[in-house]
Amino acid sequence: MSYRYLKVGNEGGITSITLNSPPLNVLTITMMEELINALGWAKVQPGGIILLNAEGKAFSAGVDVADHTPDKVDQMIDVFDLLFHTMHDIDKPIAAAVNGAALGGGYEVVLFCDLVICSEKAKFGQPEIAVGVFPPIACYLLPRLVSWPRAMELLLSGEIFNAAKAEQLGLVNKVLPADAFNRGAREFLQKFLSMSPVVLALTKKACKAGLNKDFMAGLKSIDHIYLKELMSTRDAVEGLNAFMEKRQPVWQGK
Repeated sequence: MSYRYLKVGNEGGITSITLNSPPLNVLTITMMEELINALGWAKVQPGGIILLNAEGKAFSAGVDVADHTPDKVDQMIDVFDLLFHTMHDIDKPIAAAVNGAALGGGYEVVLFCDLVICSEKAKFGQPEIAVGVFPPIACYLLPRLVSWPRAMELLLSGEIFNAAKAEQLGLVNKVLPADAFNRGAREFLQKFLSMSPVVLALTKKACKAGLNKDFMAGLKSIDHIYLKELMSTRDAVEGLNAFMEKRQPVWQGK
C-alpha cells in the first residue's frame, strides 16, 4: 500500500506502520485518516504484532494546532476519535516504538498501545493544559494506568517527562539505548512472536472483555471467549498436544 505520510510493511511476524512526516510527525486530519486506513489494513495482515514507529526526531509532536480552529475542530475530533475506535477494535497487540518526543495527541496514540518500547532520549507528556485545552484520550486512560494523584499531576501540569520517569510510572515496557534502538525494539518483540498469533489476539480480546466489569460478569465474558473461540482454534489444539508430546508447537495462526 502507498501513503503520503506513512510507510507500511510486513516482515517476520511484525506489521509495521511508520509515521513519515519528519521531523515532528504532526498529526493532521489527513495523516490521521491515513493512519486509520493503515490500521485497518494491518488488522488483517499475517503476523502477531502491529508496530507503530516513526521517522524523524519525534515520534509525534501531537495533533496540528491549526486543526483546532472553530472551522475544523469538529472534524478533527471526529477523525481523532475514529483513530482510537479503530485501535480499540483491533485484537492483535499493538506496540509503539518511541525514539524521540511523543507529546499531546502523539502521546495519546502511544498510551493506547498495548506495549511501549522507548529509547533513553524519549520524551513524553500532555502539554495541552498550557494552551487552554485538555487531552480527551489521556483523560480517560491515565487514571486507569497510574494512580489518580499521578494522573492528575501529569494532566494538570502539562509536564514533559523522560524515559526514566515513564519507566518508573509503569508507562513503558522497556528503555533501550538510542544508538541500538531499532534492533533492540525488534529483539524485545521476539518473545511475543514465538507465540501463536491467533492466541495473542484472543488473549488481548479476553483482557478487554473483562475491563470495567465486576468479577462475575468479566469472568463470564472471558470464559465465553475461551470456550467458544480459543478452543475452536487449531493453535490451541496444537499447543496442548505439543506440551503433552514434549515437543515445540508448530503454529498455524488459525
